[in-house]
Amino acid sequence: MSGAVAGPAGARARAAAWAAFAAALLLGACTKEKDVEPPAELVDFKATLKVDRAWSARVSGEDAVLRLGLGPSTDGERLFVAGAGGEVAALDLATGRSAWRARTKAPLSGGTGSGNGLVVVGTSDGEVIAFEQGSGAERWRVRVGGEVLAAPAVGETIVVVHTVDGRLLGLDPANGRERWREEQQVPRLSLRGSGRPAISGNLAVSGFDNGRVLAINVDDGQVVWEATVTPPRGRTELERLVDIDSAVKISDADVFVVGYQGRAAMLAVDSGQVWWSRELSSYRGLDFDDDTVYVSTADGEVVALRRRTGVELWRQDAFRRRGLSAPTAVGGFVAVADFEGYVHWLDKATGALVARTRAGGRVSNAPLAVGDMLYVLDDEGQLTAFRPRAAAPAPEAGTAAEGPAATSGTGDTTGAPGRAPEPSEAPRD
Repeated sequence: MSGAVAGPAGARARAAAWAAFAAALLLGACTKEKDVEPPAELVDFKATLKVDRAWSARVSGEDAVLRLGLGPSTDGERLFVAGAGGEVAALDLATGRSAWRARTKAPLSGGTGSGNGLVVVGTSDGEVIAFEQGSGAERWRVRVGGEVLAAPAVGETIVVVHTVDGRLLGLDPANGRERWREEQQVPRLSLRGSGRPAISGNLAVSGFDNGRVLAINVDDGQVVWEATVTPPRGRTELERLVDIDSAVKISDADVFVVGYQGRAAMLAVDSGQVWWSRELSSYRGLDFDDDTVYVSTADGEVVALRRRTGVELWRQDAFRRRGLSAPTAVGGFVAVADFEGYVHWLDKATGALVARTRAGGRVSNAPLAVGDMLYVLDDEGQLTAFRPRAAAPAPEAGTAAEGPAATSGTGDTTGAPGRAPEPSEAPRD
């Protein structure tokens, strides 16, 4: 969320000012005697993975660093993308050819959300716009009264929208009519952004700027559970920033979440009970596979945690202060993009750098993996599809051939009473 001021009025002007503030904040504090450390320089390495550029396409974008929540989504056959210039497009996954393009003439800032025959986007002027998934025809357009900086979540019976003024809204997918709302108090100072909600069954789950995660019944808007992932700490408002500005991720009975100056945590989807948490700071987010959770930290590190316990497995620090996107697990690799448009490919098992590709300009939003393909949308609206080839096994971590190696390690986590790790989950070095 963008400071203490809510509502669409002046959103674009505030955006530029807050972008500059956020950039200074996230790079770290500086004093008169010491300048802010520059981004890490990329070093040469011997690539052990070949990555092909399959195709590229473009939607109207925006050069300014506004931290917009514009990322791709898919229905398994098409890719849906939106640009800050107002264009929404459906593209063929394999070729990038356009199935349809819609021009909204609106300053798009959150999207795309897709599902149930709809593609939904939000604007910095406080509008939510829905399109027919098959044809691109506009279905409805409604005002929600607050800037939308995260993709809406689209379910069978509800469209869930998170606005920067701390509201979670449930909209009717047929006409956009508001069916319920939940409001959370926003701190006087917060980062620019809002967490993308997720839908699981009859629950909508979202993180908020106050460090809390809420689960809402999508039928009636009642709060089912509330969990504080990170309570505010410190004397100053800067120290007390605990925004959850990244997407909540749900897998079966587990909810994964990470916050700024806070913790990464796994919660129970039915009750909100915290199974484990670990001190980590992130405003970009995380991804996971069957065994591991991957986090891009605010400092530009990529950290791998054991999924069932939160124990740290490895940490890659070659990209410090490079403004990383959230990581994306694709095949046997983890991909993460940076402020110069480079996409870094890491070995899942070791964290070693195995390939580097270029997507275009700055990438703020998480790449999307569909099958063996990775789709990366930069902030200027260029979409690039990559396909990693089968590669020989990566060398052991720490050897010279692998390029920047990750450090391995374990650490303590805090777990909830009443759930001891299963024997196969027990922490080990």
